[in-house]
Amino acid sequence: MHAFAFTDYGGPEVTRLIRVEDPVPAVGQVLIRLHASGVNPADIKVRSGLRQGRIPVRFPMAMGREAAGQVVDVGPGVTGFAAGDEVFGSTATGTGSMAELVLLEAAATAHRPSGVPAEQAASIPVSVATAYDGLDELELAAGSTLLVLRAGGGVGTAACGLARLRGLRVLGVASESKRPAVQGLGAVHVPKGEGWAGRVRALAPEGVAGVIDAVGGDVLRASTGLLRAPEGSRAGVLPVRSVADFGLVAELGGQTIGRRRTTEVFARVAGLVAAGHFTPVVSAAHPLAEAQKAVAAVEHHSPVGNVVVAA
Repeated sequence: MHAFAFTDYGGPEVTRLIRVEDPVPAVGQVLIRLHASGVNPADIKVRSGLRQGRIPVRFPMAMGREAAGQVVDVGPGVTGFAAGDEVFGSTATGTGSMAELVLLEAAATAHRPSGVPAEQAASIPVSVATAYDGLDELELAAGSTLLVLRAGGGVGTAACGLARLRGLRVLGVASESKRPAVQGLGAVHVPKGEGWAGRVRALAPEGVAGVIDAVGGDVLRASTGLLRAPEGSRAGVLPVRSVADFGLVAELGGQTIGRRRTTEVFARVAGLVAAGHFTPVVSAAHPLAEAQKAVAAVEHHSPVGNVVVAA
């Protein structure tokens, strides 16, 4: 089969479309024929070697950690999935998703509802479900104000749309070019750049109840000054969840988002999509033969919502 793989840690130069052996599902794994694979900033960090010690890599390894497709075979002990089923989920340990055949963890795989396109389903395990998990952790009451940093990206657009479903008022910080996407999800767009915190303060003089951050650094640091008194937060932890800056958010008193990556959670999110309550934002789809373009778009151009590689 063909796979868009990286043969060593490094930049784009270590990736190419190559032929590799067809994978065989092991215990607890599901083999699918690819329909779509998500492309995320974390994929670039894995390729670059920034996640060594956290994400197992077996060279050559396909890029990507989420996919949707049709079941070809299942490994020993797997129940609930059969050849021909349309599914989506997270890749098996040490494998990637930008390939003609993909191994998924059965415990992190869900059936794809008929009304959910593969490109949207392939965006659920990483970006969309991350936002879903973060909102569950924050437990903000309906009517509260949520601040979303990098609201135009994959996690950010999902956070905006899913938070509105929970009755939250959402302030989304993003570039001017992403205003239509942010507003289309029911959030109030806040232009990023110098003075952004003052613009948030003008819109929410009482402060915000929680923050979902996908930027980190000084922007994350400044966001904590916009929080209203956090006495209601659990165990004194600030109601801030970050996917961008693990060290800083802990230093400031917030937390990284704890990922659940389970069939149950993925099915729940897909159900919201199937019912028309929320639509994952997919701004571009590239064929597997042009996977490098998809990766470059995420690595260098800050696209709106999600980018996928489609079979």
